[in-house]
Amino acid sequence: MRYWLMKSEPYEFSIDDFAALPNQTVAWEGVRNYQSRNFMRNQMTIGDQVFFYHSCCKDPGIMGIATVSKPAYPDATQFNPGNKYFDPKATLNNPRWFNVEITLVQKTRLIAIKELRQYQQLQKMRVLQTGNRLSITPVDPAEWQFIMAIL
Repeated sequence: MRYWLMKSEPYEFSIDDFAALPNQTVAWEGVRNYQSRNFMRNQMTIGDQVFFYHSCCKDPGIMGIATVSKPAYPDATQFNPGNKYFDPKATLNNPRWFNVEITLVQKTRLIAIKELRQYQQLQKMRVLQTGNRLSITPVDPAEWQFIMAIL
């Protein structure tokens, strides 16, 4: 099992939006970064655990826990010319973008980035590194366990 952190802007898709979904499951579509795509396509498997993270907001931080519930498959938005994630270079025979599905396990208290930065045990966490802009990052098992203990 692997651990991940997946960012979402709350004005686009918040933890409350997630909780309101039927079956509390969402396709993580619209990722247009090759490294993040590769994490989903090549490494994520059913049962992997995910920190759901609000970004680009007043108080960014971890807002919940989810699990990967469906492995990577082609992101349908890449084929839709009316969608903002349309990619004219993608074809059904050669898709460029993939998504996984994740299911909400629980909402948590906000563990703000300011709080995460306070812990020596998390100093190497990728989301805390200067210049990190990836929407999906791996989380070290020791970091996962530490964060779960402070929830």
